[in-house]
Amino acid sequence: MDEILNNLQLYGYIILAFYSFGGGMLALMGAGILSALGKMEIVPSIVVATTANFIGDTVLFWLAQTNKREVLKYLRKHRRKIAWTNLLMRRYGPLAVFIQKYIYGVKTLVPIVMGLSRYDFAKFVVLNLFASILWGLVVGLGSYWFSATVRQWFG
Repeated sequence: MDEILNNLQLYGYIILAFYSFGGGMLALMGAGILSALGKMEIVPSIVVATTANFIGDTVLFWLAQTNKREVLKYLRKHRRKIAWTNLLMRRYGPLAVFIQKYIYGVKTLVPIVMGLSRYDFAKFVVLNLFASILWGLVVGLGSYWFSATVRQWFG
């Protein structure tokens, strides 16, 4: 167990960056818990996860906007999720960028569908930046504070 914790302490930020590029909620929660245990630092964890998450969603949006035909080939099996994502976007508009960060299975589809729907790139980047920062703070600090509280309870 000590070897695993030492490896996470050594490579944790790299793992967090790669995992957050495509989602990262569980990895950021894990980093928050490890930070509460003193094995990682919470501020760099939040910065790494937020940055990677922002870049990942922006790249997905850009790829969908610039390569529509190629992207549509891969989405044929996910028609129900795409329809649900379109409803989410119509109902909540720009707020969908914030909401999608917390919904498993839709997180990667919202930037793609928004890219396919001719949404303004600059507007998406600004919304995605604020949504990523909020996501990083909520998930990172939430898991850090909650795990520290649980440790105190069971002391």
